[in-house]
Amino acid sequence: MKSTWWKIACVVLLVYTAVGGLLFDVPRLNIVNETIRALYFHVPMWFGMVVMFSLSVFYAIRHLRHPSVESDIFSVAYAYVGLAFGILGIITGMIWANYTWGSPWHGDPKQNAAAIALLVYFAYFILRGSVANDEQRARLSAAYNIFAFVAMIPLLFIIPRMTSSMHPGNGGNPGFNTYDLDSRMRLVFYPSVIGWILLGLWIATLRIRIKLMEEKINEQEDEKNK
Repeated sequence: MKSTWWKIACVVLLVYTAVGGLLFDVPRLNIVNETIRALYFHVPMWFGMVVMFSLSVFYAIRHLRHPSVESDIFSVAYAYVGLAFGILGIITGMIWANYTWGSPWHGDPKQNAAAIALLVYFAYFILRGSVANDEQRARLSAAYNIFAFVAMIPLLFIIPRMTSSMHPGNGGNPGFNTYDLDSRMRLVFYPSVIGWILLGLWIATLRIRIKLMEEKINEQEDEKNK
């Protein structure tokens, strides 16, 4: 992904999201009111998180099948960005909940499940930091990455739908798409999703390039020391 067109697209889409998200008209709904604009930021960050974690587990599986330093670096980079997006998603969700539910943390099943999912991924990085041997660290973290991803799916998409929840699209509540994501909001929402995903790919790409350069430097130093 060395071409620049998608980076330019990322900047344009996010600038458009910021302007449109704050200035364009939105549906007037009881309680939610203007806070519905958080949809342009909160939900796309979760989309970005899921995409990053999906790429991370893809390279984790690839590493277990064909071990290589590159696949481990790719997997960790996408996991880092996915976790960052998840934290931002939690924070923006808490801000939104404070205005619509009356408190930042209402104990909603969706909130609790999302927090647990992020803790599972925090444990992924703790595991990596606790193993000294590079090969063992890569193998163990790749195996755990698969477990973390498999745990995230029911935590975010299945369990909240089976319980009572105030979160849209869960526990019997209709999703935004069914009652208020009209044509005006779609003009900003979908570009926002694409823009945040591209930003995640951009950040991960930078981390990957830095790590690959560090690996080359370490290899050159090892050769000099021989």
